[in-house]
Amino acid sequence: MTAIVKIDDEVIDTEDFVRILKLTGQFESLIDQLVREKLTVRAAKKQGIEVPAEQIQERADQFRRVRGLHRASDMNQYLDTLRVGLDEFEAFITESLYEEKMMQTVCSEKAVAEYFKLNSPRFDSIEVSHIVVDKAGMAKELISYLREDADAFADMAREHSSADTREQGGLIGKVLRGSLKTEAEAKVFNAAVGDLLGPFPSADQSLYEIFMINGKNPARLDEDVATEIRRLLREEWLMARAQEHIIEVR
Repeated sequence: MTAIVKIDDEVIDTEDFVRILKLTGQFESLIDQLVREKLTVRAAKKQGIEVPAEQIQERADQFRRVRGLHRASDMNQYLDTLRVGLDEFEAFITESLYEEKMMQTVCSEKAVAEYFKLNSPRFDSIEVSHIVVDKAGMAKELISYLREDADAFADMAREHSSADTREQGGLIGKVLRGSLKTEAEAKVFNAAVGDLLGPFPSADQSLYEIFMINGKNPARLDEDVATEIRRLLREEWLMARAQEHIIEVR
């Protein structure tokens, strides 16, 4: 095994390093990131995407400037410290450019617009507040009281709610479809502004949640929605690419 660190007479090698990553829960996320990058690069090459030499040089220069490596000797010393060769550095830069270009294609403005057109209802949003308590009786008393005086919702949240939104009077803010528990979501999104809903029990009935609808926002392709669509496009595309390969973690 290759040694990574030596502390006095103790040598920490690659096997130790991998074991620590696994035990600390970091291994899977790093492997997932690596697999995603490699799948993207493979797909880019398969599609004939090109990375010109001048773009590689431009990105390498940018890498150097960001790290304050203004002379060639500074860059060589930096790579020597990392024990990374120039060829390995160029391959790293090239693959990052392949990945960016592939994602620009997958998440193009046209792709985002088409996805929104086909799936616009899922991007409807609401402005909502909630109160969370741990007793069914208290939840029923609260919603009964609030039906008589809905303006007291924020005060009741500050006084009784156990959620981390209590100091904001129970205000969650903007919520997209898919953000709430399944049993509550359909009712909440179908409610009118000003409606009170609940109480909805948690799966183990240890918590009870009351909602108040403050506003409704029909789907609109703004920057927040576009960002979420790009994320969804990327995830769906990567899942499809993963199905094309045999991936084994050793």
